[in-house]
Amino acid sequence: MSKNNILCEVNSVSTILRAENITKKYNYEMQNNILEKTCFTVEQGSIQVIKGKSGSGKSTFLSIIGGMEFPTSGKVYYKNESLYDLSDEKQSKIRGEKFGFVFQSFQLIPELTVRENIELPLILLKRKKKEKLKESVNELAKELGIGYQLDKRPSFLSGGEQQRVAIARALITEPEILFADEPTGNLDQTTTKSIISLLTKLNKDKNLSLVIVTHEPNLFQTPHYLYSLKNGKLERMNLNV
Repeated sequence: MSKNNILCEVNSVSTILRAENITKKYNYEMQNNILEKTCFTVEQGSIQVIKGKSGSGKSTFLSIIGGMEFPTSGKVYYKNESLYDLSDEKQSKIRGEKFGFVFQSFQLIPELTVRENIELPLILLKRKKKEKLKESVNELAKELGIGYQLDKRPSFLSGGEQQRVAIARALITEPEILFADEPTGNLDQTTTKSIISLLTKLNKDKNLSLVIVTHEPNLFQTPHYLYSLKNGKLERMNLNV
């Protein structure tokens, strides 16, 4: 191991995703990285919350560990396979089937119905699996409290309902990890509590791993791990404080 690398700890055998010494720099003339050398692990069924102010690099970090943006240096491993060393096809398959993504702006397609928005991630799946998962849309939507909205377009829904559609879309492929970038940033306090309660329930009921980045303090009352991202540096915080 290079002396410039830091020792990256693997939390347990249940680790399904890990980042080792990842950095990000957009402008090579800059002295500081957007993301300093960082290690991070995700265990099956864990809730990881990463707090930081706007512009702190939270979204960049999430994009890198979620397989959407190459790091400048370092490696991201999904089940011991170096994610960015895989073929484009294999990377796409992992992102499409094993990872789910929820964004602050919902990113729903206004011309499509709620049902069609939820089914979007199924397009690239094989026919047999696609048909099987399509059959679960009604049940998933009912579980998320939007079962009666399936034939409506997103513009007819409240912000909280639209976020539930976004969550359903992220879950339709039955992923192992759900990445959420400011999932409650556009929601009022009551709706925020409802969404967090929903995510916590999904974590418990489905053993779904959650990686949440947020600028809101105390968004989750009982995360398994809490981190702070500041000036490109990720630091684990003491949950007992």
